[in-house]
Amino acid sequence: MDNDVKLGRFISLILRHKPETINLKLDKNGWANTKELIEKISKSGREIDFEILERIVNENNKKRYSFNEDKTKIRAVQGHSIEVNLELKEVVPPAILYHGTAFKTLESIKKEGIKKMSRQHVHLSADIETAKNVATRHSGKYIILEIDTEAMLKENYKFYLSENKVWLTDFVPSKFIKF
Repeated sequence: MDNDVKLGRFISLILRHKPETINLKLDKNGWANTKELIEKISKSGREIDFEILERIVNENNKKRYSFNEDKTKIRAVQGHSIEVNLELKEVVPPAILYHGTAFKTLESIKKEGIKKMSRQHVHLSADIETAKNVATRHSGKYIILEIDTEAMLKENYKFYLSENKVWLTDFVPSKFIKF
């Protein structure tokens, strides 16, 4: 695994889950001071400067991070297990979205629906290929579930679209899932 990927995963840990790992403070919207992030990552023994950070932000295949306009702040765009307000706007999704997951979770999902677990939202994909890419992170067999978002909207479920085009919602009841 190359250094940018390793460093990107560490940045993901910091900005999405455990900023305290390097004693970093995020504001209520998940933003960190870019200079402070670089300094504290460097102090943790990892090689980083602004150019490396900018390359990771720009080249991350999942587009997990974004800078503010003047690049003085950085944040993860979704996937947090810590409480942050990403200022997401409610949007109308396509009629069908997809959720890729490990096959071993299927019985639980049939009974309980798709829960956000430790995250702030359930993550959904606009296409099968993206859902498959998500699902293959899990070991073993996987399954792609089709979500009837049109029916969910009729029952007042809310949807959001992150900057990196991940569809988000709070919960997907099993009655809206095509198994």
